[in-house]
Amino acid sequence: MALSITTWNINSVRLRLPIVVQFLEQFRPDILCLQEIKCQNDEFPADALRELGYDNIILHGQKGYHGVAIVSRLPLSENHRQDYCGMGDARHISAIFEWSGKRIRLHNFYVPAGGDEPDPTVNPKFAHKLKFVDEMKSLRADAEPGISSILVGDLNIAPFENDVWSHKQMLKIVSHTPAETDGLLEVVSRGGWLDLMRQSVDPSQKLYTWWSYRAKDWAAADRGRRLDHIWSSPDLGAHLDSIEVLKEARGWERPSDHVPVTARFSA
Repeated sequence: MALSITTWNINSVRLRLPIVVQFLEQFRPDILCLQEIKCQNDEFPADALRELGYDNIILHGQKGYHGVAIVSRLPLSENHRQDYCGMGDARHISAIFEWSGKRIRLHNFYVPAGGDEPDPTVNPKFAHKLKFVDEMKSLRADAEPGISSILVGDLNIAPFENDVWSHKQMLKIVSHTPAETDGLLEVVSRGGWLDLMRQSVDPSQKLYTWWSYRAKDWAAADRGRRLDHIWSSPDLGAHLDSIEVLKEARGWERPSDHVPVTARFSA
């Protein structure tokens, strides 16, 4: 039995509903995790997605900003929302689904972007980001006995040299500073997580999931960053078949600046 899970920062699900529908009709992942839905729960376009067979939807929405959702063709249970940093922001949601005899806890995250100045003493947004990542260090892939784990989302950090277009030029740019990258790698190591994207794509190769709106010609410039991630507990690593970064979606009509990333597993 195959399993496919997609993560996508959609940057307003109502504004970009046409490309969400386009993606689901064309690629049919079993589960789609969205970040930055930018709507409250009762404003989410659930009916349009249920018409496509995605009957299981859990939401953690917020007026105007943030918000995460899990949209699934598989049943979901035991949904949970964690209020990282006690800010009241809708940045995390999780649920359990079953696949190939396994119970799997799926976490969907939207980590704070952190603003422009990489100095927590003068930039509260960057301080918030570092605190958020620090709190994530207690999240373990084996937290629940007998339950495997997958963690996806826009983590807003590109941890490795080839996760950005220029390691040297990005070292003082928020998303690739050592304070962030070291912190995120500590989340991975402490929690016993596998970085499935880098398991599939060698770290020596460039790998991006985000291209700025500010670029006049994003494709020609290709100044990307890998801000979106898919991790798992070690037991699921051997089941990974492939990772697909749908770069073409960055060129769709009224696109997000992030593209869908899909992990495919086999039993």
